[in-house]
Amino acid sequence: MMEPEKTLMPNHVAIIPDGNRRWAKKNNMKPWKGHKAGAEVIEELSRKALQMGVKYLTFWGSSEDNLKKRPFEEKKELLKIYEEYFQKLISSSDIFDNETRIQIIGRWKEQFPRRLKKILEEGVIKTKNHSASFLNFLLAYSGDDDILHAVKEIKKQARSSAKDFEITRDLLQESLISSPLPQVDLVIRTGVQGDPHNSAGFLMWQTQNSQYHFSEKLFPEFSPHELEKALKEFAARERRLGK
Repeated sequence: MMEPEKTLMPNHVAIIPDGNRRWAKKNNMKPWKGHKAGAEVIEELSRKALQMGVKYLTFWGSSEDNLKKRPFEEKKELLKIYEEYFQKLISSSDIFDNETRIQIIGRWKEQFPRRLKKILEEGVIKTKNHSASFLNFLLAYSGDDDILHAVKEIKKQARSSAKDFEITRDLLQESLISSPLPQVDLVIRTGVQGDPHNSAGFLMWQTQNSQYHFSEKLFPEFSPHELEKALKEFAARERRLGK
């Protein structure tokens, strides 16, 4: 089978990386070992996506209350993994050679410790002028919070504006926490075993017309080859966009 033309590749791929903890359990490891294995896979998938012509790649790293519900030891180790991964990421020559912009979406500034926030902010600042490709992370992110934030922002503007204030599609989009992200062409969810489903509130605005790919592979097992298969499958689909 011929590799699809890059023009047929999705512009924006968003990945829900499910299965890190189940992978660790299956391999008789502590939960955070699964998160560490998942972080290594993110690095491999990012390279493959760029190679195949995907401009925007988004990973959902944690939900808004994800860390609050986890045992203390797991939470501590997970934050340590974030530190190691992002420190390595912003030191990578690939990010600068490929002019990749790092974007962090969510309530991470409110939830994460100072040291980790400093590392994340450094990555955002160092790459803010890059525009060839975009690597996005949803950290302490909730889709419900995203929409509510937009509604509250619009309410503020309405109170201080003239009587003919109009709520438009563009205004709503600009008011989202996730406003830097374009529409998602393909959502990939890993670790789906017998129950294909979406995660409630996952980029609700951007996934209105998204295609979906469900993989039974636990995220640490979702290799660049699996990503390539998903992208080729997308390229062969007929997109109706709700018509």
